[in-house]
Amino acid sequence: MEKAARTAPAVIVAIDGPSGTGKSSTSKAVAAQLGLSYLDTGAQYRAITWWMVSNGIDVSDPSAIAAVAEKPEIVSGTDPSAPTITVDGTDVAGPIRTQEVTSKVSAVSAVPEVRARITELQRSLAASAAYGIVVEGRDIGTTVLPDADLKIFLTASPEARAARRSGELKGADVNATREALIKRDAADSSRKTSPLAKADDAVEVDTSDLTLQQVIECVVTLVEEKRAAK
Repeated sequence: MEKAARTAPAVIVAIDGPSGTGKSSTSKAVAAQLGLSYLDTGAQYRAITWWMVSNGIDVSDPSAIAAVAEKPEIVSGTDPSAPTITVDGTDVAGPIRTQEVTSKVSAVSAVPEVRARITELQRSLAASAAYGIVVEGRDIGTTVLPDADLKIFLTASPEARAARRSGELKGADVNATREALIKRDAADSSRKTSPLAKADDAVEVDTSDLTLQQVIECVVTLVEEKRAAK
């Protein structure tokens, strides 16, 4: 399997969609199965948000955020079996998943200087992936990698997504989670810079009634078809 992946042409796969659609689990599994690199772009936005919060930056002030957007050094490891993320050399994989960071990431992500900085980082990682890469996020197919070989947009009903997220966020209230998801979707879809949107040439996959394994199989098939056609 691994050997076959190494002789196949490199393929860049963009997987977009709101949170709770199974995006991260699917992207990681597909990358691992096909011998591709993997990038969680949401973790990068969380990392810069964590840095802003840790350094006392007022995240309700876009100009304050913009002024320091270049400061933190964010490094993403792209091994799908053990993706890493560090800020100024500190491992932040745990801290970036806190409720505090989650509640502030949309505000920080909406600042154009932040998006420009992180987008540049994402493009350089995709360009340097020798065998290809699966990049997951919210504006990959539309903004970050508009020339990706394959674009997939995962969707699911708010109910299905809330159930998954509250399962991930142990003990979370499903209704509160659902409300938070809808609020974040609205913020991310309406922002001026790179809103959450489906690319015109993306394949839409509704994961509401599919198991994770079914979603993975569906995406692997799409990637293999695209790779065979290259």
